[in-house]
Amino acid sequence: MQLVINTYGSYLQKNGDCFKIRTDEKVFEVSCRKVSSILISTAAYITTDAIKMAMENNIDLVFVDEFGDPYGRVWHPKLGSTTLIRRKQLEIAETERGLGLALEWVKTKFNNQIDLLKRLRKTRPHKSAEITSYIEKLGNTMAGLDSLAGTIEECRGTIMGIEGSGGRIYFEALSSLMPDRFRFNGRSRNPAKDEFNTLLNYAYGVLYSNVEKACIIAGLDPYVGFIHTDHYNKKSLVFDLIENYRIWADETVVNLFASRKVKAELFDRIPNGFTLNKDGKAVLLSSFNTFMDESVRYRGRNIKRSNIIQFDCHRIANELIK
Repeated sequence: MQLVINTYGSYLQKNGDCFKIRTDEKVFEVSCRKVSSILISTAAYITTDAIKMAMENNIDLVFVDEFGDPYGRVWHPKLGSTTLIRRKQLEIAETERGLGLALEWVKTKFNNQIDLLKRLRKTRPHKSAEITSYIEKLGNTMAGLDSLAGTIEECRGTIMGIEGSGGRIYFEALSSLMPDRFRFNGRSRNPAKDEFNTLLNYAYGVLYSNVEKACIIAGLDPYVGFIHTDHYNKKSLVFDLIENYRIWADETVVNLFASRKVKAELFDRIPNGFTLNKDGKAVLLSSFNTFMDESVRYRGRNIKRSNIIQFDCHRIANELIK
């Protein structure tokens, strides 16, 4: 489970083999063996004993800002695996094999989006024709990836152009399914200009931290990407890999609106947009963590969604050095 601390002035300490959390409202404990990561989104006190126990149990402490973006983490200093993995990662980044990986991830993103729209179509028969049209547009856009060959350097612009076109179609489709009050005009980032994107950005931020952790444990270098270019302190591989999993955040947010759990009181207005307040974060993270803890059938096995990212990162690392 992911332990989330979003109450101002919370106190996190060690008590035996448990994390003890104190707030003004309550005190509770959770075994360190049940915690996979600790997400801190507000001002909090943390003892060094609690940090040490987290490091000893491979539990990362992730600090996120008001938009859900990770701005720091505390992690043990050990390399996740052999350095050979990172050497191979660098070697294939500019080869046809690197392009193959990049195309696999982008196609997975497209197929996930199409599958979600198909599921949403089943419960919205009055919108069936409209959703079908969006599905067909996405399929036609994705087909542009099939003719690409060479290296990622030669194809990067085309890939990102196709990906951008698909994103505009996909989010237009999702907006059309929202209640009139919450329809939105495409993607907007920090600050988000609407409630849908406010929720989505925060959920994506949580995913970013999960993908980075999985890369580190598997021995992959988060900074050596394929689709996304190298920039100072840019975790390019994290931006690449997250495309496989954004759909989980998308589906969680869509379901919150469909179940009428999204209220105006969950958001605070700021200049040029919105942020989630404490109650909004609690509603989102509760639903997202429940969704991530569900077991699904994946590559021939039953596995929790929360473990799929790590499973995939180990698979990629093994393929690099086999």
